[in-house]
Amino acid sequence: MTDAPYTPPKVWTWDKENGGKFASTNRPIAGPTHKKELPVGKHPFQLYSLATPNGQKVTIMFEELLAASHTGAEYDAWLIRIDGNQFGSGFVDVNPNSKIPALIDRSGDKPFRVFESGAILVHLAEKFGAFLPNGGPERAECLSWLFWQMGSAPFLGGGFGHFYAYAPTKIEYAIDRYAMETKRQLDVLDRRLADNEYLAGKDYTIADMAVFPWYGGLAENAIYGDAGTFLDVQSYKNLQRWTRTIAARPAVKRGRMVNRTSGDPAGQLRERHDASDFDTKTQDKLEAKS
Repeated sequence: MTDAPYTPPKVWTWDKENGGKFASTNRPIAGPTHKKELPVGKHPFQLYSLATPNGQKVTIMFEELLAASHTGAEYDAWLIRIDGNQFGSGFVDVNPNSKIPALIDRSGDKPFRVFESGAILVHLAEKFGAFLPNGGPERAECLSWLFWQMGSAPFLGGGFGHFYAYAPTKIEYAIDRYAMETKRQLDVLDRRLADNEYLAGKDYTIADMAVFPWYGGLAENAIYGDAGTFLDVQSYKNLQRWTRTIAARPAVKRGRMVNRTSGDPAGQLRERHDASDFDTKTQDKLEAKS
């Protein structure tokens, strides 16, 4: 470790940006910074999101519901860029924590908000009676792995991902600390998937939808630059098998495209308001028209 020693002050104060990607939008207070109302489309569900791993969970869920003929799950997906738009007054009203994804359920008499990706998955699963076992050990196993993801992914994203890919300087101690924890988590998944087709057992559930964008993305070496090589993700054979299975699902392919703003333009559907948008409004087609 070569960085200079740091002695914390008795009371921390916010007097400068902390550097690195997203520094300009980080702040130690909540609430809106500006007034901006959210758009509302025609469908029963209004999703405000971005295709980060957390955002992908919900768009995958919607596309899986629609693929399973739950027509009441039609949704509008509006793009919320993480460049200060998350602090608009309308978005803060939907999610006081200013994080994507956030949902307005307008399917009943009175619209209401649901925020936090895990809460949205459970809400939709219960509403449509899909991808969540009704009870017993199967339901407990599904919810256990769902909440495993909620507790574990911050070590992958805010820990390893931040210090490996986004921090303004490379800190050996921090990278080693979180690389060790991330590899431990990969081993947890690999051991579980050695004897189970999916995380909750024999059936595909919201647990898989929650874990896949984070750990499947890492297994594909598709997040945090070349982090997959650094962590030797190919050595987790059971995780690789599960990742290929989930990634091949048509609804997952569609869900990963929604609200995406990076990568291949043909894989970016920045806003989704109709199923036909996948054929006519991907970024490559919009750019060709303009």
